[in-house]
Amino acid sequence: MSRVGKKPIDIPDGVEIEVNGPKVRVKGPKGELSGDFSPDMDIQKVGTQILVERPSDQPNHRSLHGLTRSLIDNMAIGVSKGFSKTLEIVGVGYRATKKGEGMEIAVGYSNAVAFDAVPNITLDVPIPTRIVISGVDKQLVGQVAAQIRAIRPPEPYKGKGIRYADEHVRRKVGKTAK
Repeated sequence: MSRVGKKPIDIPDGVEIEVNGPKVRVKGPKGELSGDFSPDMDIQKVGTQILVERPSDQPNHRSLHGLTRSLIDNMAIGVSKGFSKTLEIVGVGYRATKKGEGMEIAVGYSNAVAFDAVPNITLDVPIPTRIVISGVDKQLVGQVAAQIRAIRPPEPYKGKGIRYADEHVRRKVGKTAK
């Protein structure tokens, strides 16, 4: 049995969850999310908890069990606390500036790269070498962070580029080293 799937989801204070068969709608202080899940999974609201059960031990049901529970839990956490990722820009002259809802990123190309605002995502530039991406949808926050990082990923020789705040870049020695 899936250990993740068996664990009940505690509903945080101030969060309302509506379960309508395979459809789940979560509403909280930071926003609202909804999701459609597999009709095979049995999603029940019992008091202040959400329980996810699977009908059989078939491999596809086993894989969907923990996934469904994790996605609903992330929705509940997102509308109550929110999610955020921090990116750091490393390199001489590399910086980001806020332009309206979006931003411009100067990372060594001939022109600054414009990054447009994404709905339901907040882009913040507290200092020119740090970008904070926040929102209620964990998957969307991670996707936007990956898109920004892909503009100039860190290179292995000097470590220049855009990286996650907790990312360790493995450095290579140059061709002069023996």
